[in-house]
Amino acid sequence: MTEISELGGLRAGATAVVDEAYSFACMRCGYGWEQTYEIEHHTDADGHQFVLYVADGRIVPSPLNRPTCGSCDGHLVRILRPGRVASARDAAHRDRRVPAAGPVEAPWEPERPAPLP
Repeated sequence: MTEISELGGLRAGATAVVDEAYSFACMRCGYGWEQTYEIEHHTDADGHQFVLYVADGRIVPSPLNRPTCGSCDGHLVRILRPGRVASARDAAHRDRRVPAAGPVEAPWEPERPAPLP
């Protein structure tokens, strides 16, 4: 999900802010989490553009370079579109009812004798 925020409330020097959300799944321990980032676009004194990733009000490293699992500190992390972790958790907690097994009904036909040659 990408949304461009209004120019009000930007950190000093930011020209635009884009909101991005990602889901993460650790392939080492199975931990999953989601995070939304404010990606602030800046231009330095030499005219070069750069971005700052802000999560929960703090500047953080880009989650796309080398994400770290918050559970095991592993770096074998898959990045997914937003909502994937939440939908997997919902699916895991849904009541899955399997119909009870019962007798199978099949038509009965008596065996016929083989035809004579």
